Amino acid sequence: MTSLGGLFTRYNWTEWAVLLVLLALGVTAGRVISALLRRAAVASARRGQALRRHLAESASGPVNLALITVGLALGLSQLTLSQHLRAIVNSGLTLLVYVVGFWFAFNLVSLVEYGLKSIAARADARLHSLLAPLIRKTLRIFVVIVGALIILNNVFGQNVGTWLAGLGIAGLAVSLAAQDSLRNLFGSITILLDRPFRPGDLISFSGFLGGVEEVGFRSVKVRTLDGHLVTVPNSKLVNEVVENIGARPNIRRVMTVTITYDTPPEKVRMALEIVKGLFQEDGLREPIHVDMGTDQYPPRAYFSDYGDWALKLTVIYWYAPASNYWDYMEHAERFNLRLLEEFNRVGIDFAFPSQTLFLASDSKRGLDISDHSSGNGRQAHTQGKARG
Repeated sequence: MTSLGGLFTRYNWTEWAVLLVLLALGVTAGRVISALLRRAAVASARRGQALRRHLAESASGPVNLALITVGLALGLSQLTLSQHLRAIVNSGLTLLVYVVGFWFAFNLVSLVEYGLKSIAARADARLHSLLAPLIRKTLRIFVVIVGALIILNNVFGQNVGTWLAGLGIAGLAVSLAAQDSLRNLFGSITILLDRPFRPGDLISFSGFLGGVEEVGFRSVKVRTLDGHLVTVPNSKLVNEVVENIGARPNIRRVMTVTITYDTPPEKVRMALEIVKGLFQEDGLREPIHVDMGTDQYPPRAYFSDYGDWALKLTVIYWYAPASNYWDYMEHAERFNLRLLEEFNRVGIDFAFPSQTLFLASDSKRGLDISDHSSGNGRQAHTQGKARG
């Protein structure tokens, strides 16, 4: 046999035939096993076995490449190669082995995302479903970087320390140039972990009041009650005081009912009894919340103060659940109408800011002027007689 460029010490067709056969067997076995794994993944998905489906899908591609690598390695081992070519072949096979391992690790990251989404589904934590893609992308980038460094060090013999030093300097420069972006990124992580609000919640901050539409990695989108879409950087929301109105368990209503000053005491007591009766009336009492945690907060009504122009009755109650604000408004409307009907029925007048002039001729509010003006009256009568 002849040599070829000094690389092959012996040229044997039998060895090449064995190489081709083993490589073909590896390719065939890889495709068959990969197809079986994909079918297993489909079957597991139909049975609702999500974990098995993810494992089968993650292994199908790497197993295919691994079996091809095994067939190629067995076939190349039958060839008689020079030392230099043998080193190149071994480096190539080592590279394939590392690629198989890190490819499988790259695919396994999907299991982490699946686990986080499962936790989010059980805990009804919608923000965790937003955190899962961030963790998945971060872990995959980490796997790629670690895999590239290990391959450079072990396969190509590069000095990884020099690369890391260069990456450190470059990373420092990028971090200094992208401080705001990094603040927003860490702000999004804080929001996702701390969960001060969730999509759909009504929040108030910095003069804005609206519902949270989307929580992203850079900003939060809030739809105001006027219909405007406000985009707020996450770093600002983390440092601001945010009032989560959507998280309140109930709505506390404090209303002041004003009645006129000429209302007699018995009618003031009647007004309070009317209000307390409305608390127990069918159609009004059901949403009025009493228990809040371990404390009792029944609805209350008091004759609370003397105002400048009215007697003041303070009415307090808690409406629950607070998830639908418009249901609360409808309940308040029914309560107000019933209060108006009852006050009109018993003749209790509502007061409003005004000034009252009392006339002596007013039969309902007559003024007794006989004692204070009797002398003046007699004097006027005498003067009239004198002029007569």
